[in-house]
Amino acid sequence: RNANAKYLSAKLEHLSQYISLPKATADSEPSWFGYPITIKDSRISRNTLVKFLETNKIGTRLLFAGNLLRQPLYEHVPKRVVGELKNTDKIMNDTFWTGVYPAIQEVHLDYIALKIEEGIKAQL
Repeated sequence: RNANAKYLSAKLEHLSQYISLPKATADSEPSWFGYPITIKDSRISRNTLVKFLETNKIGTRLLFAGNLLRQPLYEHVPKRVVGELKNTDKIMNDTFWTGVYPAIQEVHLDYIALKIEEGIKAQL
């Protein structure tokens, strides 16, 4: 998982003006369950990109929940909110992930990176 995430990051780094890629925090060594990507450029629709990837047989998932306060369950639950929660809304609206499980080989990661790039550039 770590090697696949590192490989995918290297393949997608040139798109960093359009997307945010995951980075491990200092002194950590995560085992990536999935590879989260957040859209940075407002011209790019996450939903359009995800549909493009799925059409090209690349599995994706939305990040669970994002801003939990936007979930209907929490509508009437007493809570204390500080600020506008822009970051959680950004994650909720603009983040998705694809898998990096160990069985994925470099040829597959190359294909994923290629299709992500194609999907982004098609929207610019």
